[in-house]
Amino acid sequence: MIIPYLKVEQPIGTFYLSVIKASVLKAITEVNIRTSEGDGIQRSLKDKRIKEISTFCKDSNATFPTSIVVSVYDTQKENIIIDEENKTFKIQENIIIGEILDGQHRLEGLEASGVMDKFELPVVLMFDMSIEENAYVFTTINSKQTKINPSHIIDLQEYSTVRSPQKTAHMIAKALNTMPESAFHGRMKMLGASMGDINATLSQGTFASQIMQLYSKNPDEDARKIKNKESLQDDLTLPLRHYFIAEEDHIILKILLNCFNALSRVFVEESKDSHKSVLWKTTGFSAIVRSFPEIYRLGEKRKDLSESFFEEIFSKVRDYMKANNIPITGEFFGGGGKQVQQNLAQWIITATQQ
Repeated sequence: MIIPYLKVEQPIGTFYLSVIKASVLKAITEVNIRTSEGDGIQRSLKDKRIKEISTFCKDSNATFPTSIVVSVYDTQKENIIIDEENKTFKIQENIIIGEILDGQHRLEGLEASGVMDKFELPVVLMFDMSIEENAYVFTTINSKQTKINPSHIIDLQEYSTVRSPQKTAHMIAKALNTMPESAFHGRMKMLGASMGDINATLSQGTFASQIMQLYSKNPDEDARKIKNKESLQDDLTLPLRHYFIAEEDHIILKILLNCFNALSRVFVEESKDSHKSVLWKTTGFSAIVRSFPEIYRLGEKRKDLSESFFEEIFSKVRDYMKANNIPITGEFFGGGGKQVQQNLAQWIITATQQ
């Protein structure tokens, strides 16, 4: 097998950039997992990550633009011959030439997808690396990555021309934050000019991730199916899913507008000072979303999801909380963890059932 390469010089030494079919690369490399007995440097494989990548491979726009990094064994140079004149490698197939330093989950996911043959992969081949250098490259790649702000990811949905749960969440967040009649007007930390709004207490990313739970259990999978023109299945445990499937995002927006406008009207003091109360922060918002399916069920039963219906429900919540001397403040619901959110949600659900 002959493959072309580009030579790269950096302080660590010389390495080579090339392109190899995914199936071939999988056959000629191995992974050395670190154990208490061996000298491997890789982490153990994570089945969840492999499954996610396998699913992504079936996306019509699936892509893996970053390089797989391979440390070529210096003891087997006869299996990979460098032709500097023609700038090519001659590699013997079905012989292990080196170990994967970065990209093991991509290769495993590709293999599990059943569509591995569709992919060529950019590859970095590094020669004559010691175990110490392998470990250095591995730790540098994996410890210096900066996690992207979820709000940034959601905000980029603005440019998407394809419908998805993420794009719907972004457009609803943007609408609720800009509509003068919305209780969320100026309350969200949107990327850009309004990021510094003094009234903003809830990030765009938090809003989107929570709202999507009302109409999608797997947003990435739904986005892939929509892109591939596959039908979505309804789920009765997700109150707003049938609206999403029907592309009635305007109805989702209206229901949420009614819900949170009613919340603002009932909890007047808490809404005046959104920084003091947890109601308009992650804890309170998440609790409302967690309790929303039960509230929606009552509204659907009455065939009424108007603002007045939600006002009635939240009035019961307010009175029930007062009767039990439970203010919605950080004193009782501090910390912002999932258990705290669930505790507040349970209070809300109990109150609605009175």
